[in-house]
Amino acid sequence: MKYTGPKVRISRALGIPLTPKAAKVMEKKPQPPGEHGRTQTFRRKLSDYKRQLVEKQKLRAQYNIHERQLRNYYTKAIKEPGNTGAILLRMLEMRLDAIVLRGGLARTIYAARQYVSHQHMLVNGKRVDIASYGVKVGDVITVKPKSQTLECFRDAINDSQPVRYLALDKATLTITVTAVPQPEEVPIICDLPQVIEFYSR
Repeated sequence: MKYTGPKVRISRALGIPLTPKAAKVMEKKPQPPGEHGRTQTFRRKLSDYKRQLVEKQKLRAQYNIHERQLRNYYTKAIKEPGNTGAILLRMLEMRLDAIVLRGGLARTIYAARQYVSHQHMLVNGKRVDIASYGVKVGDVITVKPKSQTLECFRDAINDSQPVRYLALDKATLTITVTAVPQPEEVPIICDLPQVIEFYSR
């Protein structure tokens, strides 16, 4: 899903900053958007279903994917042996657009998707323009030579804090996938067990 709506509004609705701008706005306006945003905190207790739904929406928003995509990832995850939540998170985190974001070449998941779809990224030297492309350990992702002078990549690099399972070479704008991401290493804001419960109903 390529979300094109207001990022600040959805960030406030879900209670998670999806962009740097949203983070700044939420410092001043932490309540949900809309006329009744200030009073939503005092409403009746959320049902189990609502709580699970909100956590699922948080996960979707942080990876900017469609509901059908997330359900398909879940269907694949439950077929693999092991912890379903960890497997689901690994699948999401190994998407090409997520790697571009976590590696420090983009400031938001929206920018990362755009860079991939606009053919700025190479995987092992080959051009890939599919945001959902599954990256593997050992793969090398780099900005193609003609795009390396773009300011957007340099700006992102200056603010970057790559995760432990990725190695970033700032000089060549290259990310190397060094390990499989573990759930505790992935910087997402979401109660993953609630998402699994939502889909296992």
